[in-house]
Parts: sequence; C-alpha cells; structure tokens
Amino acid sequence: MNFLNKMERKFGRYAIHNLSAYIIALYVAGYLLYFFAPASIFSYLTLEPYYILHGQIWRLVTWILIPPESPGIFTIIMLFFYYSLGNSLEQTWGAFRYNVYIFMGMISTVLGAFLLYAIFGGNVLFGNALFSTYYINMSIFLAFALTYPDMQVMLYFIIPIKMKWMGALYGVMIFVSLIQGNLASRVAIIASLFNFIVFFLISGRFSRFTPHQIHRRQEFKRNVKKVQPKNGPKHKCAICGRTELDGDNLEFRFCSKCDGNYEYCQDHLFTHEHRRSK
Repeated sequence: MNFLNKMERKFGRYAIHNLSAYIIALYVAGYLLYFFAPASIFSYLTLEPYYILHGQIWRLVTWILIPPESPGIFTIIMLFFYYSLGNSLEQTWGAFRYNVYIFMGMISTVLGAFLLYAIFGGNVLFGNALFSTYYINMSIFLAFALTYPDMQVMLYFIIPIKMKWMGALYGVMIFVSLIQGNLASRVAIIASLFNFIVFFLISGRFSRFTPHQIHRRQEFKRNVKKVQPKNGPKHKCAICGRTELDGDNLEFRFCSKCDGNYEYCQDHLFTHEHRRSK
C-alpha cells in the first residue's frame, strides 16, 4: 500500500496512540448517560442525516457515544475483550494504520447513513437501530482473527477456541444478517465493515503474525529508537542499505524466516538469503 506508506511518513506523528482506550471511554460515557441522563437524551445523539442537514451537526460525532450493547456483566467483559484486541492490533500495525482502520469504519458508517437518506429521503429515523459501532467493533474482531488466526482464547472463560474459528463464526453471522435483512440494514452492515473490506480484501493485507514475531518487532523498534538520529531514517534494507529517504516508492518489510530483526526493501524481500543464527 504505497499510498498508506506515504501518508504514514507525512502524518504518522499525528496518530492517536492507545486509541482503543479512548473508544472504551466514550462507551463508558454513553453508559453513564444511559443510567443517569433522561432517556430522551439519546434521541439527540443518534446518526440522523435529516437532522444533521438541518443544523444538528454534532450528530456526526455523538453517535459514537451510543453503546453497541445493552449494559450488563457480559458487556463489561466484551469491552475489555475488544480493548485487548484493538490494543494488540495497534501494536502490530502501528498507531497510524490502526487509526486509519478505525476512522475509516466510522467515516464509511456516516456515508452509509447519508446514502440511505438519499435513497429514501424525508425524515427517516435510522438512528441506533441500524447505525452504531456494533459492526465497527466486529471489524476489529475480524481483523484480529485474520492477523492471529491460530491464537487460542477462552470463550466465556471456559471453552478454548482458536481465533480463526471464531472469525468464521462471526463471518457466518454477518452473512446471515445480510441475507435476512432489508436494503437499509445491508447498507448499514457493509458501510460499517468497509474498513475491513478495504484493508484485507482489496489491499491484500493478509499478514499473519505469531506472538514471537510481534515480540521481535517491538524489541527491534525499541532498539532502533535508542540509536536512531532524531531526523534519521526509520527503515533500512539489510542488503542494499537504502532507506525511505532514498525514494517515496520504496517499501520495507521484516522477514519472519530470518533469525533476528532484519528488514528488506521490496527488491530484496523475496530474493535475499535467509539468515540463520549459528
């Protein structure tokens, strides 16, 4: 993804770190409103294009405050679970790419609401019945399942199951919802999952990582920061020595088959001889 690489070099420093914690904090604020504010308050927070076009522009953001699930013990468990998944993805992809993934899902959800408004017109109340962060959270789960397919988790703290099977189950649930739903619900689902479609099905970003590989990458990044000049390059090919400063079209990747943290440009990623520790 050359475009995303260029964007990261230019705007990566503006990325919001630990974004999942802020999202969970918004959910907590939503639950506080649920318990302590008048019930009618949510009618002023939902994603309603009609009202947005008539001056209530805060709805472009406040719909995120609406919790995706009803309050309960299970909801608290799921919030911690999604925080863990999102935090792991941020450490794997980097803060900038994770930011792009989440905000792309939110923006596409808003665009989906306006698309339905353009189709049906009038004062059509979509609100939290269709457009919420439910499927955005699901996109985080699907992304994690695709990145860590063989990682095992304890379902309900009892049943051991690999992420790829849970991801397949979620995929079936989404497919059934698309088949059984009407046009409005289908648009809402596809819009909310658009970030997943772009990142994985179109970009071909099917990279899979083991916990050992993630640990190596994080350790390498920490070591690089210690010795790296403040304005120096962040990537360097272990073969030719080129860095991202030598050209905007250069891409760099770590090799999971080499022993050690070796990074290569696109010209040597698949042609180099794998390095083995003696």
